[in-house]
Amino acid sequence: MAYRETAQVRARKDEVRTLILEAARGLVGQGGFRAAQMSAVAARAGIATGTIYRYFPTQSELFAELFRGSSQREVDAMQAAAAAPGPCAERLAGAVAVFIARALRNRRLAYALIAEPVDPQVEAERLEYRRAYARVLEKLLEEGIAGGEFAPQDPHLSAAALVGLLGETLLGPLVKSAPSARESAADAIVSLCLRAVGAR
Repeated sequence: MAYRETAQVRARKDEVRTLILEAARGLVGQGGFRAAQMSAVAARAGIATGTIYRYFPTQSELFAELFRGSSQREVDAMQAAAAAPGPCAERLAGAVAVFIARALRNRRLAYALIAEPVDPQVEAERLEYRRAYARVLEKLLEEGIAGGEFAPQDPHLSAAALVGLLGETLLGPLVKSAPSARESAADAIVSLCLRAVGAR
């Protein structure tokens, strides 16, 4: 008779998996991906290093899963802001502002997700999530162009450009700057995004 996991065993496995990911996320938030060595993750999670390898056979797989979970939270937050009621220009400003505010709240984690050098498996996730952000913005741009709120343009191309703009312009505020300078940069980035799409 084949062994079948009980609900209790599955729940315990899910709990340990979550514990590992939360420990890794905390370390990345403090010192980037390089701080999240398997032994450090295990120590933070309160488990043996070997236990991690039962859930994530390689560090790359752990980092890729961490990247997916962390990035999806950001995509969901941007999507919620983009779907709020109101004119498209206000919603675009809101979606961009939410992305920036969340990045500035945890600057080290945001830098790791946006720009830290990573291995190819994690870089593939980064590219996928850039496309996910662009899809959120593209839909909003299509609506705004149809309604005359944004200048006529290729919404797919413009959405990709906005994602690039956000990543590049945030690098300075994420790495070093005073709180007041970060606030000023956030306002300037929102304004720049609206000008870039010809918001009226």
